[in-house]
Formats: sequence, structure tokens, C-alpha cells
Amino acid sequence: MPFARPPSTLGENTLLPARPLKIAIVGAGAVGAYYGCVLARAGHDVHFLLRSDYAFVREHGYQVRTGQEDFRLFPAKVARSSAGIGPCDLVIIALKTTANAAFPELLPPLDDAGRTLFLTLQNGLGNVEALARLFPVRRLAAGLCFVCINRTAPGVIESYIQGRVQMAGVGPGAQGLARELAGLFAGAGIACRAMDSLDEVLWKKLCWNIPFNGLAIAAGGIATDKIAASPALMKLAHALMEELRAAALAHGIAIPDAFIVSQLNSLQGMGPYKPSSLVDYLGRRPVEVDSIWGEPLRRGQARGLPMSRLEVLHALLCHLVGDKC
Repeated sequence: MPFARPPSTLGENTLLPARPLKIAIVGAGAVGAYYGCVLARAGHDVHFLLRSDYAFVREHGYQVRTGQEDFRLFPAKVARSSAGIGPCDLVIIALKTTANAAFPELLPPLDDAGRTLFLTLQNGLGNVEALARLFPVRRLAAGLCFVCINRTAPGVIESYIQGRVQMAGVGPGAQGLARELAGLFAGAGIACRAMDSLDEVLWKKLCWNIPFNGLAIAAGGIATDKIAASPALMKLAHALMEELRAAALAHGIAIPDAFIVSQLNSLQGMGPYKPSSLVDYLGRRPVEVDSIWGEPLRRGQARGLPMSRLEVLHALLCHLVGDKC
């Protein structure tokens, strides 16, 4: 598939060069590997920073399976270190937020003399702030992925629902940067929309992650079909969303009723999907407790909101994962 990025509407003053880009995927798990493979298929020079799957993907490449098609990316450009990739036009960060402390080690070797753009596709709150401690905000953006993607085996990525991505930039020129990145993804066939408000994107994504990632673990390690089949769990999920909506409003973000309803209805047809936090929990890997549950709880309480249900869920998750919250 040829490079298909649509022409920019921003004139000559653009941040992304009008050519296939050199892109680094930092955190090539399910989400990072999927978008990296799709962008590579569209003609971009994509490099995957890998550790555990390095040998397998180097030998076999990636296999991507969706409801509409299967395709293989071979060879896949893989590296064990950021230095092995070198400076890039764009760095897409899909690390678990539990690894954010490694930003100062992982990201600077990928920066091309202050021209590189950094896009975080991570869950929760606080990730952009962590990036801003290293790079100017004008080069930062965040994308939230409303998708169902799992890594089912080394080098095998399955996308169960087409889904969509929402992009928002940070600081001066944020809207232009978001439009360029959304155009980049759309040119690769990924449903993507540029948003005006980064905070709106972040708080809205939490409406799904907080209840469904959390209850999947706290209710005994269950997939989304079990949650959807339980009136009690769905009632609790709704109550958690309402707490989060109140916290968002206290930070100037209004989340409409229709969005809450859409998040509750999203489990229908999803099947036995295991949210990413549940996959990490079952695999005895670190769970993103602080960024998904802890930081929103602190921000809500700082505005005088009780957040009682989220407080209980956060405490329970800390206990289950053995985190020092």
C-alpha cells in the first residue's frame, strides 16, 4: 500500500515533513505494534523498540489479524535500544505508564536536534506532564485509542473492533499538530479525529478505563462479557462514570449524557474481551494503577469531591496488585 498521507491544509508551516516518516514505536505491545504495523504498511519507515519479543519478531515479523483482514509485516525493523534506532521524525509512545520513569533513558536518543514530535498513546493522566519535563510542549501530543487490541502470542496482534483514535496537541500550535497527526493516521486507514482539548480526550477515555479495566480485575479476573451480563457490575460502572464526570466538570470538562451511555453500551458485541489492565494482572506484570485510578482520584479530591466509589476501587486494586498506593 503506497504512502497515502493527505495533503496538509496548514500551508508550508507544518511540523511533519511531506514525505514518508521515520517513526519509532516505544512500547511495542498490542497497541504500539498494531499502529506501527499499519503505519509501516502505508509506507512509513517504522522501527520497533523491543525486548521480550525481539528475537521472534526479527525472524518472523508481525502478524496482524482483524475482523476485516489479516496481514503480515515482514521484515519488521526492530531494535533492542533507542540508540539502535536513532533520531526520528515521530516517536509514538505506547509504554505502560508504570515505565514512565525510563523516559529520560529511552527518548533522548530518538530526538532529532529538537525537531522530533512525540505522541503518547498511553492511558491515564500525567503522561504528557512526564514528557514535558524532557521536551518542549509544542512538540507533544496525546492520542487516546478507543479500540480492542490484544497481543495473543509473540509477534501476533489481534484487533477485535476497528475503533478510533482521538488526537490533541499541547501548547502553542496544538490544534495544527493534532490535525497533522490525525491526517497521518487517517492516511494509513486508521479512523482518527483531531480534538481541540487534550483534557477532554483524557477525561473521556477514563470513563471507560476506570470502570471496566478496574472491575475486570476487582470482580475476580473477568472479561467484558461477564461485566455486561451483571446488572450489579453495570450499575457500579455507571456510578464510577458519574463520579469521574463530576471530577472532569470540576476541571472545566463537560461530558454529556450521550457519551456516558455510549460507554456503557460499548460492551455489547465486544464479546469476552480482556482489558489491558486485566491482561497485565493475569500475567503478573505491573498494572497502571496510579495513572488510571490514582491520579484521577487525587485530582477529584483536590477539587473537594468525595469520589467514594473510585476511592474504594483504587484501594482494592492496590491490594490486589500489591502496589504501594
